[in-house]
Amino acid sequence: MDFLLYNSLTKKKEVFTPISPKEVKLYTCGMTVYDYAHIGHGRKYVMDDILKRTLIYNGYKVKHVQNVTDVGHLVSDADTGQDKLEKGAQKQNKTVWEVAEFFTNNFYESMDALNILRPDVICRATDHIKEQIELIEKLFKNGYAYDTYEAVYFDTSKFEGYGSLFGQQISEKRIGVRERVKTDKNKRNPSDFALWFKRVNHFKDHVMHWDSPWGDGFPGWHIECSSMSMKYLGEQIDIHTGGEDHLSIHHPNEIAQSEGATGKIPFSKFWVHHAFLIVNGTKMSKSLGNYFTLQDVIDKEYDPMALRYLYLNTHYKKPMNFTWESLDASAKGLMRLKQQVEILKNGKGRTILSEDKENKIEEFRTKFMGAINDDLNTSKALATLFEVLKSNIPSEDKYDSVKSFDEVLGLNL
Repeated sequence: MDFLLYNSLTKKKEVFTPISPKEVKLYTCGMTVYDYAHIGHGRKYVMDDILKRTLIYNGYKVKHVQNVTDVGHLVSDADTGQDKLEKGAQKQNKTVWEVAEFFTNNFYESMDALNILRPDVICRATDHIKEQIELIEKLFKNGYAYDTYEAVYFDTSKFEGYGSLFGQQISEKRIGVRERVKTDKNKRNPSDFALWFKRVNHFKDHVMHWDSPWGDGFPGWHIECSSMSMKYLGEQIDIHTGGEDHLSIHHPNEIAQSEGATGKIPFSKFWVHHAFLIVNGTKMSKSLGNYFTLQDVIDKEYDPMALRYLYLNTHYKKPMNFTWESLDASAKGLMRLKQQVEILKNGKGRTILSEDKENKIEEFRTKFMGAINDDLNTSKALATLFEVLKSNIPSEDKYDSVKSFDEVLGLNL
């Protein structure tokens, strides 16, 4: 059965086929570890997990790499203002290194609580400065990078098609460019982005810094993902995921610098973007202060799996409005589901042995596969699971089917 996945780059669902038949190369944008992850992040990573589990369920071997951004991500994705790690250090009254370590551990503990499979490779930006410098050197060699007093930039005018990646216009990519950069007389184009920040002017006291061919400084956020994905997955990958906020700046920049350095197209065959979690009609975000953490959920005595169950009821490409009432309903629904599965496990369910039992079991399996393989339609997949529970196939077969489906859903049924 074909696995259909929506590709943000082509704006259509496509049949997924990996570059190599032996292994799927999956890169999922990780956290900038300057503060607690919120449940909006949780939704994105749960759905990344559903994608990974679906690939495995389809018989693919998956190599999964995820970055930890512990330097270089400024307050705006478009190189604006303060480094987020320094902002977090000031807030927590800790060093940037302590902040990075604490929130990295907290993030993965939260993901474990949501039953998210750990990546095969977790890579920190600060552990890969050498690789980032080497990638920037390739961009200089290929004519895409240039050096100014303040920074090293990628020249977007040299990369054909940059202005239309993901359907964005070049004017949209200028939004959020910091005033300091606009006044840099040596910056060629407003949409050019920083590959390496120098420890001068605004960043003269930046705590995290390294030597480079262009002077003492630190890498830009965008170069980190390209260099680390190439180190562990090669110059071309199958699937790259992120939030929909990465469509306008971060991911176009990744494509430009990756393909500019290697000359290989595409850098990633599929791009998957997750819609936001909404609170009262507004995106949940740290900057707005309208977010809840997984600990907030636990403090209200909810099982984190109730949150995962809630996520699965809305397609990943659709915005989802979070309320405590919806989480409460999800918790009750998951409890009833687990009770039904427990009854089946103990062999107490009432069933009728149907003459075409095998056909019905296969029909349910095909229906489930059809749902999850249709661009990760989790709500339809859940509906199929409930059909199994209501069917007249024997209890042990219901139990086996539910447990099989849960390999993808990850609800620990």
